Amino acid sequence: MESPSTSSPLPESVPPRDVIHVFWHEGMLDHDTGSGVFDTGFDPGFLEVLDKHPENADRVRNMVSILRKGPLAPFISWHSGRLAHHSELHSFHTPVLIIVLSDCLAQECILSTVMEFMRFAKVIPYENDWQKYIEELVQANVAGHKELCLGTFMNPGSWGAALLAAGTTLSAMKQILDGNANLTYALVRPPGHHAQPSRADGYCFLNNAGLAVQLALDSGCRKIAVIDIDVHYGNGTAEGFYHSGNVLTISLHMNHASWGPSHPQDGSIHELGEGSGFGYNLNIPLPNGTGDEGYGYAMTELVVPAIQKFEPNLIVLVVGQDSSAFDPNGRQCLTMAGYRKIGEVVRMLSERHSRGRILIVQEGGYHVTYSAYCLHATLEGVLGVQTPLLSDPIAYYPEDKAFTFKVVDAIKRYWKECIPFLNQF
Repeated sequence: MESPSTSSPLPESVPPRDVIHVFWHEGMLDHDTGSGVFDTGFDPGFLEVLDKHPENADRVRNMVSILRKGPLAPFISWHSGRLAHHSELHSFHTPVLIIVLSDCLAQECILSTVMEFMRFAKVIPYENDWQKYIEELVQANVAGHKELCLGTFMNPGSWGAALLAAGTTLSAMKQILDGNANLTYALVRPPGHHAQPSRADGYCFLNNAGLAVQLALDSGCRKIAVIDIDVHYGNGTAEGFYHSGNVLTISLHMNHASWGPSHPQDGSIHELGEGSGFGYNLNIPLPNGTGDEGYGYAMTELVVPAIQKFEPNLIVLVVGQDSSAFDPNGRQCLTMAGYRKIGEVVRMLSERHSRGRILIVQEGGYHVTYSAYCLHATLEGVLGVQTPLLSDPIAYYPEDKAFTFKVVDAIKRYWKECIPFLNQF
């Protein structure tokens, strides 16, 4: 189990009350995504060196390392993650889970082989696609290898890691709900925000943030806001709450549209929710190349007014460092300064509306070193660090902010015309 970091004097720029409770378990490193041509798993046979899959363990190792060894270490309280139980998965992915795991699995024993897994699992008949989806994940785990959709691979160790990611995020949320913390961070992999109730997508198996949001709703939170800054549309989370007026999902992403059968949503401004959820799914598709100023403008002109109107009891910040200028899986231009500003804005909103309560959930971010720096900067912003504690090793990248500003202004006009609860700003 993970032990707390040793404490040291806090810089004067950060009040001692500001501590982020980080939930982590090294078992999530066991998810092996393989190698090939980028994320395809394909070996053409004529290349001397293949890429590691972008969603590999090294990226998260560096995130853990920068928090343990970097200048934010005094502000971190470490907590061990855990496996999710079958009853917890029901809330987002299925009403009647097809797998009942034994006490061994429920007590956080990670099953390292297929034979061990089969000893401790029992299959229950299923009746709908959601149940079939969970069975598909379990059977893929038993088979030892399966590509569930483009670039999304289940290998030995993947199912255990997915259960750890879900359970660890739930523990981070519960820390807030129990009144034991205001700021928590679920440092998890595999990521989750593309996972829909009945399908895997975009490296994601279980929707970690979605499960945590549902836990908060079930615990009495009336209104929850999700702000997703991953470079890709948080389509799975949006799908899960598309008919709910109790969850405001806001996604800032590059304008990538649908990418196939696993990702039918296009992330456009027209995907607004349905029924009682109409107007509570807000998409902000930003032009490729949007950087610090463009994201800052979108936060100020779109996110802040929406949160102020919605007045959430709790904020979930879904972070992906793949919006950075140097990420191999995105085409945006955020630097550490931009991530820090986003963190500051979310902190300000939480103090105004949710008693300072923020759950941060890790998603993408595939530059093995720079992603860790961008995570550091985001947490500096959330903590309210007045002077950066780390300089940006790569720093400036040019952006065409004028075009982004026009796009943001157009989205703002559209929202004002179409969305009832926003029509006064």
